[in-house]
Amino acid sequence: MRVLVAGGAGFMGSNFVRYLLGRYPDAEVLVYDKLTYAGRLDNLRDVYWDKRFRFVLGDIGDEERLMEVIKSFEPDVIVNFAGETHVDRSINEPAPFLETNVVGVFHLLEVARRLEVPRLVHISTDEVYGDRWNLPPASEDDCFRPSSPYSASKASGDLLCQAYWRTYRLPVIILRPSNNYGPYQYPEKLIPRTIIRALHDKPIPLYGGGWQKRDWLYVMDFAEALDTVMRRGSPGEAYNVPGFNEKTNLEVVRDILRLMGKPETLIKTVEDRPGHDRRYAMRGEKILSLGWRPKTPWHKGLRETIEWYLGNEWWWRPLLGDEFFAEDTPWETRRQNG
Repeated sequence: MRVLVAGGAGFMGSNFVRYLLGRYPDAEVLVYDKLTYAGRLDNLRDVYWDKRFRFVLGDIGDEERLMEVIKSFEPDVIVNFAGETHVDRSINEPAPFLETNVVGVFHLLEVARRLEVPRLVHISTDEVYGDRWNLPPASEDDCFRPSSPYSASKASGDLLCQAYWRTYRLPVIILRPSNNYGPYQYPEKLIPRTIIRALHDKPIPLYGGGWQKRDWLYVMDFAEALDTVMRRGSPGEAYNVPGFNEKTNLEVVRDILRLMGKPETLIKTVEDRPGHDRRYAMRGEKILSLGWRPKTPWHKGLRETIEWYLGNEWWWRPLLGDEFFAEDTPWETRRQNG
């Protein structure tokens, strides 16, 4: 089995690569990544010298380079993690999100179509469904209601994938996971940010008091879901991947502080960000029908995540500037200061 993982040096992509190489002795994996701030070779340090692994520096927006690499590698499956992912960054600077999450996806689809790639799995997000406050969990057929430039760009990528299936019969499958957490997640995200700031007894900023609800899924459980869909999913279909584990942001932070033995007095409410969705929630009958279930209990996964960050300061310390440990200011001030 030959798998090309676009964006495989990021958080979710690198964990999937690790999963594939650990589970399948016959797997050959090529990571194609342009190594932006969150995509790092350090994320792949433990597999880099595996004879079944290859890394190629490249951008999915570079159609000529992409064509060359895919033609040479001849993958059985392409998995596309490549994308800009952080909502706050999309509010500050939307352009890179459109370039990668829309135009980049177009180039990848075009190359896959021309080379008749056997299967393409595109990784999306639960955020395309928008705020589910006072609404039932979204099914795969619910309309898109994106709230940020990030989620709008991901919804656009999904629509392109659907169009390429309908028009060209390109065998593409869409996966929409809930919030992933685990090792190698960039420190701008809620869980690693909280762990590192709590470790240094720094205030933990929470937008609007932290009452927003998210559904949390351990990253290796997601890797298994992706593997399941890659092998058993139907082309042209979208599959939600819920964690069945809704928590408010405040509950998440409290659980981290409790496991670390830190006081809740570290929690600090800050001004909410614009257009902040109050709840994400999805139904998961389709993925469950393929035989997948999340296996990692919340507190077990959270404890393992905390232990990983405490034991791998070499990984996250170089990513932090002085501003990481500064008192957080309201969103509008951060925006004006760039």
